[in-house]
Amino acid sequence: MNIRKAKEQIRNAITAYLTKDELGNYVIPVEKQRPVLLVGPPGIGKTAIMEQLASELGIGLISYSMTHHTRQSAIGLPFISRRVYGGTECDVTEYTMSEIIASVYDLMETTGVRQGILFLDEINCVSETLSPLMMQFLQYKVFGGHRLPEGWIVVTAGNPPEYNDSAREFDIVTLDRLKKMDVEPDFEAWKEYAAAAHIHPAVMSFLRSRRERFYHVETTVSGKSIVTPRGWEDLSKMLQLYEKNGIAADEDLIVQYLQNSAAAKEFNTYLALFNKYREEYPVDAILDGDVPEGMAERAAQAGFDEVYTLTGLLLSSVKDDVHGRMEERRLIESVRLCLKEYKAAASDELGPDVNMRRLIGRIESGRESGLRAHSLTREESDRMLRTASCLHDMAAKTASASDYETAFDIIRDASAELVADHNEKAEATKGRMENLFSFAESCWGDEKEMLLIVTELTADPDCVSFISTYGCDGYYRHNKNLLFDERQAAIEQQIEKLEL
Repeated sequence: MNIRKAKEQIRNAITAYLTKDELGNYVIPVEKQRPVLLVGPPGIGKTAIMEQLASELGIGLISYSMTHHTRQSAIGLPFISRRVYGGTECDVTEYTMSEIIASVYDLMETTGVRQGILFLDEINCVSETLSPLMMQFLQYKVFGGHRLPEGWIVVTAGNPPEYNDSAREFDIVTLDRLKKMDVEPDFEAWKEYAAAAHIHPAVMSFLRSRRERFYHVETTVSGKSIVTPRGWEDLSKMLQLYEKNGIAADEDLIVQYLQNSAAAKEFNTYLALFNKYREEYPVDAILDGDVPEGMAERAAQAGFDEVYTLTGLLLSSVKDDVHGRMEERRLIESVRLCLKEYKAAASDELGPDVNMRRLIGRIESGRESGLRAHSLTREESDRMLRTASCLHDMAAKTASASDYETAFDIIRDASAELVADHNEKAEATKGRMENLFSFAESCWGDEKEMLLIVTELTADPDCVSFISTYGCDGYYRHNKNLLFDERQAAIEQQIEKLEL
């Protein structure tokens, strides 16, 4: 399965494991809650989906790499205690709390989170002294006599032995206690993540046309050759920072992330073309409807790489606009919910200013707690910061209000300004999207380039949400054509089967 399906399977498992009966007991007892085992090549996003799930489900996350753990650090250190059995006093060996178990309790104490994911990476690379104890932990969730708290789900991950010399195959007895999922790299699944992660447009347009370069891991006589989704994402971030700081990227940089000389060389060549076309095509002017004379004719006659680069540049710019607008909508909704809470808490005992300050304090402390629990994405954390900032601005305006009626009037006006500013920007973004379709129509009509544009927008959740909210005639027009073509192709396939 691909990483997207694996994420959904783990989400469903967590939901099932955390289900309780009418008496408050887990329907599946802890010892029967099979830990998940993700097995797949390195760099495909196994760790990333744990962070996403913790954030989406609002639960905690503790991550450990098992490669550095010894028997002592995992189960704790032994010490002698005195016990009385049948009237006889005995020396008994006990263990200090495991570092792993203790970290879960620490997180619960500092954040108040009671449920979460304990993610043990590289589980099949544990030391030989620790390996026998892992079976006991995987089944009974106990290390050295200390039990993992209820409500914490164990997810493990490992690389197949062909990718890691220290990795070992699990025996049948161990596998029979796990939910094993084999995960393979999949560009289509990664594209969804890439859209949210704002991967550099050069990376996306390159991979759309050269998918064979998306993933490659092998050992040759010359050494290891590695190209992974993690490498592409890290390279993307570095390219963006190089551009921001006016530094030119070259093959020496690229090969540090794409550790395959052929892939690095090919992408370096493409990046040079990408930068060339970015200078020659005024993307912002095109999307603003101010297309230079002869530009559409040039695009219509351009070669494959040039067209793919241009569509990638146009789509990237539109998507960035759309993501900005949808994040504004999420911010406005966050502020609205906070103000609803503010209004509900209005009382003579708690004045308008004190009420607002307390609300802001709860948001800021909630963000800090979420960051400690690893249950917030970067976007969620930033949104909470922006929400608190908006409320700080409103607090400054309402500080002099002596009563709630006055404060509500001020807040209502401030909220209206926030919405009006967003709506103005949204109309501008809608206009840029319409201009994208107008330019594409003048260049390529209903050819494959238009299919690419419609498909890419349809695959982006923010774009679909934006279009459903604000509309886009060009998208609707060509999306209908796309759906008709797909239906016609399906009918033709059915006719061929009947004829056979």
